[in-house]
Amino acid sequence: MALNKPEYTLFKNTRYALNGLIEVSRNEKSFQLQIVLFVVGMVIAWSLPIAFKYHAILSVSLFIPMMAEIINSAVERTVDLVTFDHHELAKRAKDAGAALVFVSLSMLAFIWTLTLYAAFFL
Repeated sequence: MALNKPEYTLFKNTRYALNGLIEVSRNEKSFQLQIVLFVVGMVIAWSLPIAFKYHAILSVSLFIPMMAEIINSAVERTVDLVTFDHHELAKRAKDAGAALVFVSLSMLAFIWTLTLYAAFFL
């Protein structure tokens, strides 16, 4: 049995990754909202009168929810590939992906709160 596995090279892997990013950007409303959050967050992070290290922490933390949303999209697509019927395990898998996004947004809020507190009050 042959596996559905293409030949990998650095350039092909990069193309696959960019294709995935484009596909998620075009077809996932939640990821589009994450992009808006990212852009607005970057503008805010770099317009604040704080030290560079705080700008860096705030900026890097904005990637966390985007990564979680990409993983969630992959889980949802995999579940949909297996079944469109309602199944308790499919629901649990999709709920776990949604939980990952929620936790990542909570972590983002926590990082921003601590970083801004340290930047302005310590």
